[in-house]
Amino acid sequence: MRLQLFSIALLAVIALPLTAADGDTKIRVRSGPRGAGVFIDGKYIGPAGRFSVPEKYIIEPGSHEITLKDPRYEDFSTKLDFKAGETTKLSAKLKKKEAPKGPFGRLRLKGGESESFWSVAAGDIGAIYLNGVFMGHVDELNDVGGGLLVAAGTYELKVVSQIYGEFAKTVTIEAGKVNSVVYGGKKEQ
Repeated sequence: MRLQLFSIALLAVIALPLTAADGDTKIRVRSGPRGAGVFIDGKYIGPAGRFSVPEKYIIEPGSHEITLKDPRYEDFSTKLDFKAGETTKLSAKLKKKEAPKGPFGRLRLKGGESESFWSVAAGDIGAIYLNGVFMGHVDELNDVGGGLLVAAGTYELKVVSQIYGEFAKTVTIEAGKVNSVVYGGKKEQ
């Protein structure tokens, strides 16, 4: 009985950051690719979906520019009007870009939280940029099997995390290696 109550309480806590109140104005995005970054009026708010489930995000009523970004695809932008208390759905299939040329190294973040169900549920919404170009989500690059294949070279790395704040550093990616960069560490209070 105690285990059942604990399980129910745990599920309720996990669901809190993933749901919005009924009266909130929201956007729900389905994209191809599934995990494209969602930007509202130029500000990153998170991935379009996780684990094949589209995310819902609270948005202010009114007119907003919505942009979907993925480094392997051309950006998609549209302007939408949002009505108070309603969920607006957006579906978009991004056009694939030409594949980059190698040789490649792997960029991996160290520090912060490893990707797991718990880190996703806790809401570490964060974006990674190389030379000012959106490259992916923090939780994609900070687990043991993760990382981003990047052409060898020197880049300006910027990590923007809602938990750990902003981090910027010049990094050199070596071909054929896992290039780990330490970021984060102390959670902001």
